[in-house]
Amino acid sequence: MSKEQEHALRIAQCAQLAMLLEVSATPKPGNVDRTHDFEDTSFEHFLASAVGALPALVRASSSSFGVGALIRDAVAESMRWHRGGNTHFGTFLLFVPLCMAAGRHAELVFTPRLGSYLRSSASHIVRTTTVDDSLDFLEAFHMARVKVKDVDTLDINQEQTALEIQNRGITLFDLMQMSARYDLVAREWVCGFEESFASAKMITELRARHTLNDAVLVTFLHNLAKRPDTFIAAKQGDEVAMEVSQRACNIVRHLEARGLHDSLAMIEQFDNELVSAHINPGSTADIVGAGLLIALLEGMVV
Repeated sequence: MSKEQEHALRIAQCAQLAMLLEVSATPKPGNVDRTHDFEDTSFEHFLASAVGALPALVRASSSSFGVGALIRDAVAESMRWHRGGNTHFGTFLLFVPLCMAAGRHAELVFTPRLGSYLRSSASHIVRTTTVDDSLDFLEAFHMARVKVKDVDTLDINQEQTALEIQNRGITLFDLMQMSARYDLVAREWVCGFEESFASAKMITELRARHTLNDAVLVTFLHNLAKRPDTFIAAKQGDEVAMEVSQRACNIVRHLEARGLHDSLAMIEQFDNELVSAHINPGSTADIVGAGLLIALLEGMVV
């Protein structure tokens, strides 16, 4: 194995580990984790997805172009390993450019110095995507059967969308700009992975005095309190998403005043209520997963 191949493998392993750590953290309100499943999607499906995606993530870590194809490949390869539907679509949308960026600065991986270079390169990668990237992304989107909010500018659920993308010369970054107002993951592309890097910082700081599970949990709650989850909004509407965010905000206030131990019963009740109502803050989980990836790439040790 060459040095370049070894670097690519280690970056991809960070991505794989980040997916495993994110889904294992409990009790993240409304998410599949090691204590409960959804009706059609289980904890084991998420584990299988993380295993299946590794080859595509290795390729991403040694690639300088082809974001859309790499996202498509990650979705396809992960889905070959399970029958649990869409487990990591939003995650791959964040992880692929981050892995590509890390590959450009392999000598800095596992050092805190990586951060600024990683963010700059990831932003450049997404801003220089092409129409072909959009078409490959569209294929991945339909493969994963993703639920998104209806919009007027361009409905990627429609069959004629591919032709419209070609005729209008719409790049994948253009698609994300169109979606950024109502999709947190798309917003990360447009805003330079702002919340992903903020999550990495919070996880790393909390890790100094908490277990990694608790650091991920608290970071998840802070993210959910900060902005309504757009995956919830797409499935249950804006009002439900805002109510969930407000509940998370109340828990964060209690947590900051009384500590995690005294807040755990509130968090578990919130979790049970969301799971029972089939309310899943999936976009928030994607961003926290990206935060874990960045923290691992910067040298955080489990």
